[in-house]
Amino acid sequence: MSFFAILFALLVEQARPLAHGNWIHAGMRAWVRWVERSFDTGKPHHGWLAWMMAVLVPTLLGVAVYWALWQVSVVLAFVWNACVLYATLGFRQFSHYFTDIRDALDTGDEDKARELLAQWRQVSVSDLPRSEIVRHVIEYSVLAAHRHVFGVLCCFSVLSAIGLGPAGAIAYRLSEFVQRYWAHKRKRLSHPISPALLSAARRSWHALDYLPARATAIGFAVVGSFEDAIDYWRNYAQRFPDDNDGVILAATSGAVNVRLGGEAMSAAFKPNNSQGFMASSFGGTEGSQNSEPTPGREPEIAHLAQVVGLVWRSVVLWMVLLALLTLARLLG
Repeated sequence: MSFFAILFALLVEQARPLAHGNWIHAGMRAWVRWVERSFDTGKPHHGWLAWMMAVLVPTLLGVAVYWALWQVSVVLAFVWNACVLYATLGFRQFSHYFTDIRDALDTGDEDKARELLAQWRQVSVSDLPRSEIVRHVIEYSVLAAHRHVFGVLCCFSVLSAIGLGPAGAIAYRLSEFVQRYWAHKRKRLSHPISPALLSAARRSWHALDYLPARATAIGFAVVGSFEDAIDYWRNYAQRFPDDNDGVILAATSGAVNVRLGGEAMSAAFKPNNSQGFMASSFGGTEGSQNSEPTPGREPEIAHLAQVVGLVWRSVVLWMVLLALLTLARLLG
C-alpha cells in the first residue's frame, strides 16, 4: 500500500501542487508558533518538551487517525496516507525557482537569474558570476529535493513498513520545519527563541536526517557515476559544515563531476517564512557557510540538466525498489 500511496501523491502533486500559503502549512506554522510561545522558558528540558510537542504530537495524531481508519477500511487508510504524503512530499513545492533560474540562464539573462536566486534564498547575489549562480542553484536544488522527496520517502517507507502509517513523513517534515522556523525567529526583539530550544531542534533534525541523507547519497551514486560519487563521499563530505548535507553534496559532485562548495552567500534581508514547509534550509541557517570546494568541472548550465536527470533517475530507483518490496510482500 505504501508504494501506491507514494505514486498517487506524486502524480497528484505534479498535476495540482499545493498553493503557497495554503491552510495546511499555515496551520502547522500556527501550531509551531503556539508551542514555542507556550513552552520555551530557556531551560534545556523545556526545549526538548517544546520540540516533542511540536513534532511528536502531530505525528502521533497522524498515526492514531491511520489506525482508526484501518479498522474501518483499508481504502480509507490508503487515502489518509496519500493525503499526508501530498502535503509533505513533492517536487512542485520548490522546483519553480529552479526552472525559472535555469530558463533565465538559458536565455543569457543573468540579472534575472540573480534576482530569482536572491528571492529563493533571501541572500545577496549582486556580484555573483555565472558559474557561482549555477553552483548555488545545484546545491540548493539537490538539498531541496532531498528534503521534499527522498528524505520523506525514506522515513515514510521505513515506519510504514512497521505499521506506523504516515508517521515518518510527518515527523521528518515537521522536524525540518521547526529547526528552520525557530532559527529564523531567533533574532526577533520580542520573545526571541532560546538557545536551548534551538539546540533541541537542531540536534533532533540532525539525528532524524542521518539515515535519509545517506540513503539519498547512495541513490545518487547508483544512478550516477558510482565510483566517483562514493570516492567524493568518503574524501570530501567533511569539507561541508553540516555532515548530512555534506554527504549529499559530495555524492552529487562525484555523480555528475561538478565542483561544489566554496564561498557562501550572505543573508541580505529577513527570511520569508510564509512558504512554510516549502522553504527548505541549507544547513539550518540563513544561507550556507563557507566550505572548501570539491574537485570536478566548473559548474556550467549543462550541469543543471544532469542534476535534473540524476534526481529523476533516483526517483525511479526508489519507486522500483518499493514496487519490488510490495510485490514480494504480496506474493509472500
